[in-house]
Amino acid sequence: MRAGGAGGAVRAMAGGGALRAAVAAVLLAAWGAQALYFHIGETEKRCFIEEIPDETMVIGNYRTQLWDKQSESFLPSTPGLGMHVEVKDPDGKVILSRQYGSEGRFTFTSHTPGEHQICLHSNSTRMALFAGGKLRVHLDIQVGEHTNNYPEIAAKDKLTELQLRARQLLDQVEQIQKEQNYQRYREERFRMTSESTNQRVLWWSIAQTIILILTGIWQMRHLKSFFEAKKLV
Repeated sequence: MRAGGAGGAVRAMAGGGALRAAVAAVLLAAWGAQALYFHIGETEKRCFIEEIPDETMVIGNYRTQLWDKQSESFLPSTPGLGMHVEVKDPDGKVILSRQYGSEGRFTFTSHTPGEHQICLHSNSTRMALFAGGKLRVHLDIQVGEHTNNYPEIAAKDKLTELQLRARQLLDQVEQIQKEQNYQRYREERFRMTSESTNQRVLWWSIAQTIILILTGIWQMRHLKSFFEAKKLV
């Protein structure tokens, strides 16, 4: 899941970038919010990788269901069952590590662009009811402007429908710009990696050539010494 001011975006569209902006908006809408569910066992940890631009807010909502052997179905979890959420930035630094309940919401803001690792696991070791059971976790992750509650913003700031729509468009433009900056950052890192690899290949080729030349010289000297010892030359 991934993702200047509005004036720059308007100038880009006027300069012939309308198609790119439209495509980016479609991708952003598809990327900004994703919902899924997964199953975990006792003390099992499940991690997800999210590519997130810098200075971007991320909100995760989750709820758990516990497998009931009698009814053979998933039922709402007991309040005592908790989930531990841990988030690491691309440098491996922990930016969130907290214990939540069986249903909760976690929030963090990225400060480094790149792949963020989001891990969840239960505290089932303290729950005899869950011992040997199975847990279903419903997870909904929202990124960037999708984290905004626009009805609440409209009520708080007393915005008209037109003003609210303008606010949404500005937020979308800002998120698109963040995503474009992140793509440029990825391209720069890829270019640096390619240049570093090419340089290493060049030096390795030079080293191989030198080794081959030295080996040839050694073989020639060795053969010459051999022939002289046999009095063939």
